[in-house]
Amino acid sequence: MTKTSAQGQYLTFVLGKEIFALDISKVREVLEITKVSEIPRTPKYMRGVINLRGHAVPVVEMRTKLGMERIDDTVDTCIIILEVLLEDELLAIGALVDSVREVVEMPDREIEAAPKMGSAINADYIKGMGRQGDNFVIIVDVDSVFSKKELQVASEVSGSREEVAA
Repeated sequence: MTKTSAQGQYLTFVLGKEIFALDISKVREVLEITKVSEIPRTPKYMRGVINLRGHAVPVVEMRTKLGMERIDDTVDTCIIILEVLLEDELLAIGALVDSVREVVEMPDREIEAAPKMGSAINADYIKGMGRQGDNFVIIVDVDSVFSKKELQVASEVSGSREEVAA
């Protein structure tokens, strides 16, 4: 299944005091925190897997993945189910975040290039910087956050790859 880009629409979420955003075309759904089964010998950022309608979906702690300190889950903690392309197949992967805010529109012309200094996270993952009122919004490039090797590990953990319709 391929998706057309909902250009300019982003799902905003919070990690610590920072607001982040993901291209809405990569988001399948948002879930409240649920039981995550740990998998031995996986990378630190891999929280484990959840059962999503009978399928094991790997869950990545976005704080750890982006180099931030891990915190305990709260009532606001959510899992964003993303669809990431691995070779010619879609992989469902969960992104654990502190909280989800809303879907916002940010036209491409209002998005600035990522700064090279002063960011607490790896700038390679930043697609750009937008604004929401007086706040900056860090737009995460989902396809850059996870390397091909990391996605293959996630795929092996879950066994949940789906073929993309041609």
